[in-house]
Amino acid sequence: MKVALLSGGVGGARFARGLAAVLDPGALTGVGNVGDDVEVLGLHVSPDLDSLLYALAGLHDEERGWGRAGETWRTLESAAAWGGEDWFRLGDLDLGLHLVRTQALAAGEPLSAVTARLADAAALRCVLVPATDDRLRTWLETPAGAFPFQEWFVARGHRDEVDAVRFEGADAARPAPGVLDALAAADAIVIAPSNPYVSIHPILAVDRIRAALVARRVPCVAVSPIVGGRAVKGPADRMLRRMAGGTEPTHVAACYEGLIDVLVVDESDGADAGIRTVVTHTLMTDAAAARRLAETTLAAAA
Repeated sequence: MKVALLSGGVGGARFARGLAAVLDPGALTGVGNVGDDVEVLGLHVSPDLDSLLYALAGLHDEERGWGRAGETWRTLESAAAWGGEDWFRLGDLDLGLHLVRTQALAAGEPLSAVTARLADAAALRCVLVPATDDRLRTWLETPAGAFPFQEWFVARGHRDEVDAVRFEGADAARPAPGVLDALAAADAIVIAPSNPYVSIHPILAVDRIRAALVARRVPCVAVSPIVGGRAVKGPADRMLRRMAGGTEPTHVAACYEGLIDVLVVDESDGADAGIRTVVTHTLMTDAAAARRLAETTLAAAA
């Protein structure tokens, strides 16, 4: 079974690890969000691609939920002492990856080619590709003004309520090589339990990716990021309440209207999403729980 996964954030990375564990080698293609990419200290950082890479390679920090295990922070501390920016946490091990990526991009390599090389270096058992090689950035419209994603999420601690989300560069963005092929070859398309607005909608803002989902001939299954009416991590629940009117399964499904056939929801959130709804335990407390959720999701696509 071949699966194309749209993913962003920590929840998406944990779910991708579960899928990779139950699928044959090479059967999974993860399409990562790049709307939250950011330039820090002259380096190009791709947080969602990196979360996928680290989780799939077994390098991620389980306790913190993001970044590398065994991380240290001396380089960032030194940069701050010299007057450099330190609002975005870049660990020493993490910086090594960003240096390699930034050098390759400066030499003219597209992000997808760099990501493929990093995935090979990490010996991944699946394919990892960005949604687009073109510049695409997420902006949040709030009562306090408009902010690029990382400024709103990290620097401001996502304390501002969000009225709207827009994607700078989406009009000209093209799918990265391999994305449309993966969607066309898939036996199932899966949307990870990620924040719909800032993790998945940036991917769908690439017109040809959205069009591929509209024209799909295989099931598309989304996993809700909500457990007991709340986000496990991050502001998804606040955004859903403000922009969709609530956090029930129907509100999550509405974020993907016309794009999904099934919604997988947690047993604490009811059983009616307005479309076919599969109820299970969705909280990924460990690798075994992530595998069980992956198995249930794949069964829902059968």
